[in-house]
Amino acid sequence: MNLFDEYVAGAVGRAKVKPITLSSPLLEKIKARVASGKPGSILIAGTAGDGKTYHCRSLWMALGGTEKDWASNSTVKMLNLADGRRAVFVKDLSELSDDQSDQALALLEHSVFGAVDNSLVVVAANHGQILERLRDLGIREKRVHPLRKHIQDAFLLSGAPMERLAIFDLSRTTHRSSLEEVLRSVAGHEEWDNCSRCARQVDGRICPIAENRTRLLGAADGGTFARRLGDLVEVARLNGWHLPVRDMLALVANMILGHRDKETKEGLMACSDIARIQESGTQEKGSLYGNVFGANLPGRRAMDRPVFRALSSFGIGDETTNSSDGLLVYGNDDYKLAPAFKRLVANDAIYGATPSFLATQKQYLEGEDSARLDGGADEFMDRLEGQRRRLFFTLPDGDLDYGHWGMTAFRFAGDYLSMTSALIARKAIEESTREMLVRGLNRVMTGLLIDNADKIFVASSGGFTQSKVSVLCDTEAPSRRTGGVGMIIKHDLQSDRPLLDIALAPGAGNSVTFGLTPVRFEFLCRVAEGALPGSFSNECLEDMLAFKAKLLRKAELIRNLRGAEEEEEAGAGDGALTLNFIEIEQNGHGFSRPVTVRIDV
Repeated sequence: MNLFDEYVAGAVGRAKVKPITLSSPLLEKIKARVASGKPGSILIAGTAGDGKTYHCRSLWMALGGTEKDWASNSTVKMLNLADGRRAVFVKDLSELSDDQSDQALALLEHSVFGAVDNSLVVVAANHGQILERLRDLGIREKRVHPLRKHIQDAFLLSGAPMERLAIFDLSRTTHRSSLEEVLRSVAGHEEWDNCSRCARQVDGRICPIAENRTRLLGAADGGTFARRLGDLVEVARLNGWHLPVRDMLALVANMILGHRDKETKEGLMACSDIARIQESGTQEKGSLYGNVFGANLPGRRAMDRPVFRALSSFGIGDETTNSSDGLLVYGNDDYKLAPAFKRLVANDAIYGATPSFLATQKQYLEGEDSARLDGGADEFMDRLEGQRRRLFFTLPDGDLDYGHWGMTAFRFAGDYLSMTSALIARKAIEESTREMLVRGLNRVMTGLLIDNADKIFVASSGGFTQSKVSVLCDTEAPSRRTGGVGMIIKHDLQSDRPLLDIALAPGAGNSVTFGLTPVRFEFLCRVAEGALPGSFSNECLEDMLAFKAKLLRKAELIRNLRGAEEEEEAGAGDGALTLNFIEIEQNGHGFSRPVTVRIDV
């Protein structure tokens, strides 16, 4: 929002601190577009918090505008450029009345379609806002507005770009690199140097604010925390979550300042709270491992922010493994687990095996059963949830006994990220990943426990493609593209995700594609491991069955194109019908067995 941008600018001035600065790759491209002198206009689009107003204001300043003029009440600004053109800035389309909006959009239309060359219109708007305004304007003018489809296609990354309308979509610039930059800019800000002189950090005292910041910087863990958090953000993005920069800033601030003490204002620590926290020994309630999920905030307030909703979807803290919980519950007393407990839990005296955690653990293990049933275990279970979250971020990479992805709802997310990175780098993906995908595909396609990794069965039940069990093999395809037939896994530039492409015959137009989101990948991998398709995600199952229906339709079209003569050669003669039934050997290998049915007329 325009008001938010102005509030931040004013707050920085009042606090007399150096503002947090982030790189803006699109800003340089926007400036270059203006400097090129090309006729037309500019649309700066995105969602709330992407920095639309910031980019608009930065362009205003770069073109010679003043901060005072920008801060004036008017939402529409005028600026005469050095090349003789007049720049019209719309700071926020949503703040305009209908009449003002109609005038601004009319000028934008005239500029784009060539009627006006001496004006440059710069509009900052949300995706839905500008499309809705253009639709309503078109209805009032009794026409289909000529700009609406072009802009909508640009948002969907389809259609050809317009020569005289440069669209800069800020919602497509936020991913792992954005988070890393925010972490560096906030945790590494020069104002933190003042903390080195704080009396609350001497004589062994622990300031949770300083401790959280230190852990974010990653000096002690080699950046493991930041990498794991980046993985979560990347998986969330590929699942369709858009996390604007404003949310990234809020996330990092909450990780550093969050505290679950009711006496902290709005769940955030201030320097004035530290003495009380140290005296009460509640530093662990400020653990960044819980703050990252908004554990310090009321549930409703945390869920108001997309970043906390996205991170909560991983179920970290609720999801676990037997080995991890065994370590956290029994590790301090079991001599077999003691070395791992010392290495992974007791090594963190601030947020790990604290005296209070060990005390509640002992009470849980040694307390009477009646005390547990009456809620006496609640405190320990709450601490156990926090320890699961800490383990996710602190377990060493490649730990075979306690894999960190196993403590999430996306157990195969690590494989998904590795596959995506390999595809982007044009490298071969892991063979185990390919085999798992093929096995999952076959089990969904057929409803049978097939272990094949060499071929893909496209099966039906004889006419109803949505059937859970399909034993009639309509066609087969190799699991690797050979001679123009079979499956390849490639990187889709439009969605930035892996894409399954199964060709049923050589030549263009004979393949069907299926985009792999992290959820769909997880679904196929779980099915490959033995989970029932309907027990994980009905939505994923429906998507897969729709994909199978497309393959069956494509196979039918290919057969029709081959002609009646080839169809007769493939059959068993007059009055005969050959059906291919899928059968499974004892080792789980599936094969199709032709059965000829003779029809007497």
